[in-house]
Amino acid sequence: MSNDPQRWFHRRGALAQPGWESVVNDSVPGWKYTGIRIGDLREHDALELSDTGVERIIVPLAGSFVVTHRHHPGEWHTRLHGRRSVFDGPTDVLYLPTGTTATVEGEGKFAVAEAPTNEARPWQYVAAAQTPVELRGAGRSSRQVHNFGTPESLDASRLIVCEVITPAENWSSYPPHKHDEHVPGHESRLEEIYYFESAPVRGGRGEDAFGMFTTYSSSAGEIDINARVGTGDIALVPYGYHGPAVAAPGYDLYYLNVMAGPDPERQWRISDDPAHAWVRDTWTGQAFDDRLPYTNQQGRH
Repeated sequence: MSNDPQRWFHRRGALAQPGWESVVNDSVPGWKYTGIRIGDLREHDALELSDTGVERIIVPLAGSFVVTHRHHPGEWHTRLHGRRSVFDGPTDVLYLPTGTTATVEGEGKFAVAEAPTNEARPWQYVAAAQTPVELRGAGRSSRQVHNFGTPESLDASRLIVCEVITPAENWSSYPPHKHDEHVPGHESRLEEIYYFESAPVRGGRGEDAFGMFTTYSSSAGEIDINARVGTGDIALVPYGYHGPAVAAPGYDLYYLNVMAGPDPERQWRISDDPAHAWVRDTWTGQAFDDRLPYTNQQGRH
């Protein structure tokens, strides 16, 4: 396995497998607890999910889909109504337990968040209107979080999944933080995947939308990502401090976070970098960015 601390960042398509734009699983050296698949379907296309050793959350990114899922005691057909784009508010999602196979049909782009487990939970459909929407931070650190797959919102075995929208010129995943030690009540051990998309703000132009993303080492391991990120890029965070994710002027930034780890409890607990934790205190009294929330009824404000 390479010791290059930059090996954890992958450009769009660099992790392609037949039928899939990107696939992260334990075939990636040093990766164990989480996975993601990015599928892009044309009309009448379909993709199969045949591995029965993982739990999954299927997340429409753009478009709508029908998922045929097979698990005890039968077969179901669930429509995911989806959305125009990741910048048009929350989407409905589908949680599928371990032991499930599925077929995804439709037109558009979708993500499949995965985590290996042998602990089965009931399958769950989460409507867009049921998705908890959190407005986090303040001022230029304002961002919008869709918590459809967090421990407070979803009964899963290992997976913790959410998505974040950062308006142009704002910072998110900040202050830099980590979750690579098991400290009961204070910090969890969690691998994390960032899947990025970027687009011009409403009314803007340009196909080269981008943001920036950073990670750096902790006592748990060496990592070094300082990358210009755009649609389809993937950052893997096995350990270390991560953040900020910064939306460039003129361009909004989105990322889907997939987390899981070896701890006995499914919790998201983080430790800020002590050098930058004080920044949180500066948010007190600051106004929240009035461009948020982005909604699926009206698109971007």
